This record gives sequence, C-alpha cells and structure tokens, in this order.
Amino acid sequence: MNYQAIKEVTPLREAECFTVFYREKEKFDFPYHYHGEYELNMVLHAKGAQRIIGDNVKEIDDLDLVLVGPNLPHGWFNHRCKSEKIVEVTIQWNEDLFSEQFLNKNQLNFIKQLLQSAQFGVEFSKETIKKIVPEILSLHKTSGFASVIKLMLILSDLSVSQSMSLLVEGNKLVGKRLNLRSRRLDVAFEFMNKNFEFPITLKDVANRVNMSEVSFSRFIKKRTGKTFIDNLNEIRLGHAARMLIETSDTVAEICYHCGFNNISNFNRTFKRKKTCTPSEYRLNFSGSRIFI
Repeated sequence: MNYQAIKEVTPLREAECFTVFYREKEKFDFPYHYHGEYELNMVLHAKGAQRIIGDNVKEIDDLDLVLVGPNLPHGWFNHRCKSEKIVEVTIQWNEDLFSEQFLNKNQLNFIKQLLQSAQFGVEFSKETIKKIVPEILSLHKTSGFASVIKLMLILSDLSVSQSMSLLVEGNKLVGKRLNLRSRRLDVAFEFMNKNFEFPITLKDVANRVNMSEVSFSRFIKKRTGKTFIDNLNEIRLGHAARMLIETSDTVAEICYHCGFNNISNFNRTFKRKKTCTPSEYRLNFSGSRIFI
C-alpha cells in the first residue's frame, strides 16, 4: 500500500463533547489520514468502495461501520463503487470525553474494552449495523445532554454486539503508530490550531518545539508530506469550512477570522484545496454537521 497518512486537525473544540457529520455524496474524496480523536464511521450504499484502516485493506459492502482509535490512519476510496448516493455519518470525540475513572465503573466495563480495542480498529457485523443504523442516523438530529446520552447508548450497544473483529494486528500497529506520532508534531499542530486566526510564522512554531526554522521545515515536510504553510492553510481552511456551514458571516469576514490576510488569496487557496469557492461550498453543502 502506497498511501501516506496525513494528519488531520478536526475543528472539534475543547468545550464540545463530540461532533456528528452527516452527508450524502457521489464519491469519496478525503485522503488517507489520522487524527487525535476517536471516530465511529458508518457508510451506507457504497458497495465496492475500498476501506483502509492501518494496513488493513477491504472492499466494503452496502453496510459498513467501524470504530477507529486516536491516531490510527484510515480512509475510504471509490475503488469499484458505482453508487450515486452514498450516505456517510462520522462521529468524532476527544480521548478525554470519557475519563479513565468514569470508565472504571463496573457498568461501563464493556465500553471501556471497546474503546481500548479501537486502537486496532473495530469492524462490526452486518447484523449489528442493521440494528444500530436508526440510532446513528438520528444522532445528528438530537441536541444537548440527550445527544450525549444517545451516544453512550450507541457505544453500549456496540460494546456488547456479536461478531466484532479487530482490523490491525497489534505488533504491526505499534511500529506504524510510533512512526506517525510525534510529541513535537502534536505540539506544533496544537499551537497552530489554537492560534489560527492570528499571524503565525515558521519561526513562531519552530521556537514552540525548540527547533531551528530549517530543521522544523524539514521535519514537518517529512512527517506530513506537506510544507509548513500547506499544513497551516489546511487548519485555517478547516475552520473556515465550519464557519461557512454554521454562521451567516460573509466570506470576507470568515477570511480574516481564519488568519488569511486578503480575500483573493483565501478564495484561491480554498478553491485549490476544496475544488470550489467558499461561496459555492456554502451554497452546495450537502449534509449537516453539529458540534455538541
């Protein structure tokens, strides 16, 4: 497999419990990636698509549901899928949503085991998916504390389901995760994500991780396959996409809120990465994303 995993910085904020992203689409267009959050991803009507978790490659059927742990690379690709209406629901939450002390309670033992297994990628059976589909599909329509309870009930049902299987062998995973994870890279991305609306230079981030500018520039390119500026722009564009969906702010306001210094550069960069302008993205967005 020649895919190189890129690090994704999700727009999930510290004060939020989780995010649900529901969309209907004709193709898969997100690269093979990893991030620091847990992810429960359900794909419907995409028979023939290819799913890659770690180094596990599989052609999926009409129903697909997996739980992916933090920093485990994953991605879905068109492959032989002919469907014109793929439904995908992605649920993401931070590692600290359920504390260790909380999960140590007797009644939560199965959920704790499920989350521990997520580091290897967990695939659920078709029978399990059929039972849980209505709950997952309705989650993005729920809000407030009820939605948190609903997520826990979904995880509880999955934790006691039959015929779940691990996707990555432990001894293969360790080396790959150590290669992908880097404390310096995590610190750099955390700094850029928290300060994306302000001017950020290569020197600012290099100082943050105690490296010279030249060394850090080589380091981030080697680890992510992209330059410092490309990584910073992707973070800013992620927040911009969220604002285009969630707010009524003008494109110009969002441009400056996200750290871009002129509207032309923002539009050009957005179109190059998202294949459409910010205005078209807002107009054509098919789906819903909520942050709880």
